[in-house]
Amino acid sequence: MNNPLINPGLGTAFWMLISFGILVFILVKFGWPMLLKSLKKREEAIAESLNAAAKAREEMAGLVAHNEELLRKAKLEHDDILRKAAVEGEQLIEHARTKAKEESDRIVESAKESINYEKLKAMHELKNQIANLSIEIAEKLLEAELADREKADALIEHELQQAHLG
Repeated sequence: MNNPLINPGLGTAFWMLISFGILVFILVKFGWPMLLKSLKKREEAIAESLNAAAKAREEMAGLVAHNEELLRKAKLEHDDILRKAAVEGEQLIEHARTKAKEESDRIVESAKESINYEKLKAMHELKNQIANLSIEIAEKLLEAELADREKADALIEHELQQAHLG
């Protein structure tokens, strides 16, 4: 059991210790600063990422608040537009109703005037017909009365006396 790997000699241990020390020295001198620099960069990158994430979270919260405000304003505008549309619709209906009432009143008034005109025209025609009939009847009566000369002279005399008295 004299295996040099299991039981190293004093010289081997010495050179191994020196080799290990040189390795540690090289690593400490050249490797460790690069490792620390690399870790520092990574730490800074992680910190920047965390800051960026926090900033993004804050911006998202601000955007959410802004979006909620825009949504609230849009809802208010929507409600306002609907309310205005309802009022305008009612005004249009009322205006149309008023116009229709005015038009129907005008038509009724025109019809009344037309009826009165036709009534007056019919009464005038009736009076003319009555007057014509009365004249025709009077002519026939006078012809019958004046057919006899004595009666005609007496009637003329009577009418003249009435005219002088009146």
